Amino acid sequence: MQQRTDEWMRRRAGQFTASRSAALMARTKAGSSSSRAELIMTLAIERLNGECVPTYSNSAMQRGIDLEPLALAAYITWSGTWIEEEAYIASADLPNTGCSPDGLVGEDGMVEVKCPANAAKHVAALRSGAHAVEYRWQLQHQMMVCGRQWNDAISFDPRFPEGLQTAITRVQRDEAAISELRAAIIAADDEVAALVLELSGLRWGRP
Repeated sequence: MQQRTDEWMRRRAGQFTASRSAALMARTKAGSSSSRAELIMTLAIERLNGECVPTYSNSAMQRGIDLEPLALAAYITWSGTWIEEEAYIASADLPNTGCSPDGLVGEDGMVEVKCPANAAKHVAALRSGAHAVEYRWQLQHQMMVCGRQWNDAISFDPRFPEGLQTAITRVQRDEAAISELRAAIIAADDEVAALVLELSGLRWGRP
């Protein structure tokens, strides 16, 4: 199985994936954000249909897909280590949970690539590792599922001169954050299951 194929999309349908973790964990002063409610609705629909709900795609997203191989090659050159690619890894102990890592490194590490269209975001990554903070939950989710101890967050932009095209920030596994994330997934999965049951009973509407 390869990423972004129809088989891969079906495997991810209805799952708590790493790219969805920020929506799950988003909070407002009043409590959970609207993005969490929207995620639960989306997952319920996907489980009923057995396929992913189509998502919006733009040129910035396509740019990231196109540049990812270059970013991984730059990382291999920088680190001197090989990257093992996996299309999808399911959690061994959490229901309906998995991730599609950009790459696994050795026994303990992994990588996540970002190729921002906005050059200012790459500058922020170079200066302070801002990309590691922005994608905190995605990175921790990946380490949780894959059993890894660190995740190298990569920001890659070939518009910059050599030596400034790649920003790498190593993020360590955070057990407190992972515990919080696990609890959130378990609670949300129950909500998704309840919604699936409710919607299944409403097929064809009410008489």
